[in-house]
Amino acid sequence: MSEQHSAKALPPGTAAPAFSLPATPDQTVTLEDLRGKPLILAFYPADWSPVCGDQMALYNAILPEFHRTGAQLVGISVDGVWCHAAFAEQRKLHFPLLADFEPKGAVARSYGVYREKEGICERALFVIDGEGVIRWSYVSPLGINPGADGILAALDKLAATASAEGALS
Repeated sequence: MSEQHSAKALPPGTAAPAFSLPATPDQTVTLEDLRGKPLILAFYPADWSPVCGDQMALYNAILPEFHRTGAQLVGISVDGVWCHAAFAEQRKLHFPLLADFEPKGAVARSYGVYREKEGICERALFVIDGEGVIRWSYVSPLGINPGADGILAALDKLAATASAEGALS
């Protein structure tokens, strides 16, 4: 796979595109359901790839740090709900994995992070504020775990902005 990544990822300041994706065979999650708190969208190429497994395990391990800022985390890939269920169980993940399976990659496309040639999502991160506006985005090369430092810095900045705005009111 080429390490060339999309230059079209939605930038900060853009309204996050609405979505409705299955988390399980009988549960759908929408962007609207997640409004009101900061949201981390972690798009990733495939459940069982080594880098994706390491990335999701890292986010699972530091989930308390994300929650400290009030943030919610969801993972999104083009794998199906049963694949997600097996992966989440094997990795003991405590956050939802959403299936951008059918139509394949539709949500990834709306965020500008779908790789047409390979039929997978970019390894892309978005921090969205409680009003549904993208405040930070990052696309990592496929073979590199982007870690969490950028996410944590974006969440801290978002919290500081909210705190400053609260002090002004």
